[in-house]
Amino acid sequence: MSSDFQFFKKGESISLREGFGRAMVTLGHQRQDFFHFDADVRGGTGAKAFSDAFPDRIVQFGIAEQNMMAASAGFADTGLIPVVVGFSAFTIMRAHEMLRTAVCYGKRNVKVCCSHLGVDTGPDGATAQMIEDLGTCRTIPGLKIMVPSCANEIQPMFEAVLNEPGPVYMRIGRSPTPILYENPGPIQIGKGDLLREGTDVTIIACGSRVYASLDAAVKLQEQGISAAVVNMRSIKPLDIELITRLAAQTGAFVTVEDHSIHGGLGGAVAEALAQYCPAPLEILGIQDKFGRSGEHHELFALYGISEADIIEAAQRVLKRKK
Repeated sequence: MSSDFQFFKKGESISLREGFGRAMVTLGHQRQDFFHFDADVRGGTGAKAFSDAFPDRIVQFGIAEQNMMAASAGFADTGLIPVVVGFSAFTIMRAHEMLRTAVCYGKRNVKVCCSHLGVDTGPDGATAQMIEDLGTCRTIPGLKIMVPSCANEIQPMFEAVLNEPGPVYMRIGRSPTPILYENPGPIQIGKGDLLREGTDVTIIACGSRVYASLDAAVKLQEQGISAAVVNMRSIKPLDIELITRLAAQTGAFVTVEDHSIHGGLGGAVAEALAQYCPAPLEILGIQDKFGRSGEHHELFALYGISEADIIEAAQRVLKRKK
């Protein structure tokens, strides 16, 4: 892991976009092998810091995400790494065919890093709140998926993404999120991070819902419930080994994500439990509906993925535990 990362103070609330921009600049000084592909949104994704520092390493496509994704596939054949950055609702959804066919079918070394995920997107509203991306991307063969939980974790995660052969998709949260790690250390794709041990129930979260899960675990402990908490930073490949161990240790699970309940983290964990270690599971996420405009913390509560909802889900799943 790079020793030049400048980490934020633990406990501060910082947007993951800011951490992403900082990581791009730090690694941009160390290596010359990646370029920024932009769809005229660099000011909203955190990537502006990189394009300002390295103006000769940005390729600007305007609002033409399909062209950008298709061009990235050809550019990757030069041996350089295109980092495709945009808003997920447009970069993933609008350019999905190009991601699937031009990038992933050809196993091209393209990194797709998108902001504006879930209701964390807040006031921008339903059209910009991408709640389907994990579901659509999990089904594309060969595409790995990473979700950082804070602006410190995203920095070594971006380095791991650049070092990983083949296509990788990384989510970037928009709203300020508490810093969980002073120094996350090296990030390994395919591995989750057990942040808190527990014996009664396991809470598996990703992205901004990790800090909410840690807060929920503290309050559950006050009720005499011992909850393990996992930051499942790697959605695909999933850390089956960790899930299997925690199934034997706690025997009950709650998943929580700022994403649809269909096809995301909850679905991935459910598939793992069904195949390897059956255990009761409560899946928290956006129900079968679109988002709406509002402040992100208000929307977390409205859509049932707040700290209080995690506590209630843990209480429910324990009643189903044998």
